[in-house]
Amino acid sequence: MTAAAAGLLLLLGLWTPLAGIIVAISELAMVISHRADPWICIVLAALGTTLAMIGPGAWSIDARLFGRKEVRI
Repeated sequence: MTAAAAGLLLLLGLWTPLAGIIVAISELAMVISHRADPWICIVLAALGTTLAMIGPGAWSIDARLFGRKEVRI
């Protein structure tokens, strides 16, 4: 249930870093608790961590509320 709610937040682009961390933690908990093939959960945990670090996209609600952050190298 928690992963589904966090996935919905990621889909909407609302509270993206927090939702990405929640997805990563819940998927890692599934790796530990289930004995089936863990690779899907590991990939989803990596995806959640990546989204938490990258942040929201240009069309997300976060970008509309807080402004678009741009990293210049």
